[in-house]
Amino acid sequence: MILQALKEYYDRKASDIESDIAPPGFEEKALQFLIVIDNEGKFLNIEDIRERVGRRLVGRNFILPRSKGRSGSRSYATTFLLWDHIGYLLGLPANDEKSGKQHNTWLAALEALPAELRNDQGVAAVLKFYKQNRHEGVDRAILSPQIQECLQATQANMTFRLDGNVPVPCTEAVREFVTKSIEKNNLETQVDGDDNNETNKIGYCLVTGEQGIIARTHNRTPINKDTKCLVGIQKNSGYDSYGKEQGYNAPIITATEFAYVTGLNTLLKSSTQRLQIGDSTTVFWSKRASSFESDFAHFFKEPEIDNPDARAEKVRALFEAVNSGTGYLDDEGDNGFYILGLSPNAARIAVRFWHDGTIAEYALRIRQYFDDFNIIKPPHEPDYYSVWRILVNIAIQDKSENIPPNLAGEFMRSIIAGTPYPATLLQAALRRIRSDSQNRVKPVRAALIKAYLNRHARTYPQYLQKEVDFSLDSSQPSIGYQLGRLFATLEKIQEEANPGINATIRDRYYGAACTTPVTVFTALLRLKNHHLAKLSNRGRAVNFERLLGEIIGRLNDFPAHLDLHEQGRFAIGYYHQRQDFFSKNK
Repeated sequence: MILQALKEYYDRKASDIESDIAPPGFEEKALQFLIVIDNEGKFLNIEDIRERVGRRLVGRNFILPRSKGRSGSRSYATTFLLWDHIGYLLGLPANDEKSGKQHNTWLAALEALPAELRNDQGVAAVLKFYKQNRHEGVDRAILSPQIQECLQATQANMTFRLDGNVPVPCTEAVREFVTKSIEKNNLETQVDGDDNNETNKIGYCLVTGEQGIIARTHNRTPINKDTKCLVGIQKNSGYDSYGKEQGYNAPIITATEFAYVTGLNTLLKSSTQRLQIGDSTTVFWSKRASSFESDFAHFFKEPEIDNPDARAEKVRALFEAVNSGTGYLDDEGDNGFYILGLSPNAARIAVRFWHDGTIAEYALRIRQYFDDFNIIKPPHEPDYYSVWRILVNIAIQDKSENIPPNLAGEFMRSIIAGTPYPATLLQAALRRIRSDSQNRVKPVRAALIKAYLNRHARTYPQYLQKEVDFSLDSSQPSIGYQLGRLFATLEKIQEEANPGINATIRDRYYGAACTTPVTVFTALLRLKNHHLAKLSNRGRAVNFERLLGEIIGRLNDFPAHLDLHEQGRFAIGYYHQRQDFFSKNK
């Protein structure tokens, strides 16, 4: 189903004349450098075509003849058509034995080019660069001032360009050659049929049911530098069946393999249809072109620096669409929508989740997600939190690299599927609150705990748990919530009795108060008498006494232990009461 949906996405983009998706036999790939030569193959210079994006220099994308997978001890034995990295084109670095082997492979591939391609002006100039002027061409390229930049760049892909023209692999002659080669292979497949299946490796595709040449290996769809392949079976791995190995074990023809790989790589490179949170990569697309396809990322990612209000506007539009029944629900509601969650797993990609639904279904679930996280906040807080900001605030030291593994994928899955949030989310939030003595219950952490508790209460109504409100709820029956209110009140009394105090009871007693209340609250209540006596405003002291009486009146006893859910309600009660102290009376 996943491969079929990815192929459909490629077919949709390929049929759009305004789309720049790569045609069969090609791929969009970045080049960092161009070796500029004249018609006689004479070296002119090396052109650095990288562009600065933030602090990094990135190559410029071109539609190039498709690369091939390289792995194993003889990875140097394969090269690409008229482009590759510096080891193949120039044999650098010179002290690396593998570079020499790569360069020999490159030269052999040039010699093997068919006559129809060798007659092209650009290809002929490349051949002359190596053949007629080998010492003058290659040596002058190696001695050029730009060569050090090439060597320092990571995996510097490069090719040739005639002075004043497009790169050689991008010329019309090369494109025609690749296209005709594909058509020739397809024609041979139709003629041969499947009479000699084991010899020609011709069969029926498990995805489309069409007949064609079976792809022995599948091209890369990298989500990071180590994880590069969505589909692959190790050669002689023990998974062979009836003598079939690698791609012949689960046949997918080359046309389908190209379509799904190109479709997935297009999504992985997209800035609007891809989300990267922690170790989890999420891509999404609709069956038919839709605005929801490009808006989806705005609901979960951080606001853009140059347009910080764009995300809030998208979320408000979602609420209006759900409330009025228009927009996503009316015009596009029945349109199919696919969400694919991926994460690294050694060399191959692990599929974390796969959801196939409609835009209307996902619009309602995303709206529920924002409702879950809606809580009273200070004025400076953003209206809506991104998934990254939620997760980073429960990570150790509030750092992205410390986001617990797999948590991002599980969190996204629960949002999309409308299922309870993972229990590890609550556990991580409570651990971070106990360890962060300076901030404790931040608004984002309080919103997360509220969202977890309320979704859990709706999913398991048999527990008869009252949902946590947007703001202070003095009638909340949870003992943890009322103890949180009590702790916030005792802290407030201490702060007003000792203006400018460096450390409050929150710094020393919060962890014990929310886990084993009986061990600390008796002492804290005795201490508050001393603090109330220091208040110069007696009316204020009376108000505090009244509030304490109201809270304690809802408690039968101080429990010896609070479970995780009650610890969460303790945090919410503490947060709500603190916010109420600083809210203006209406």
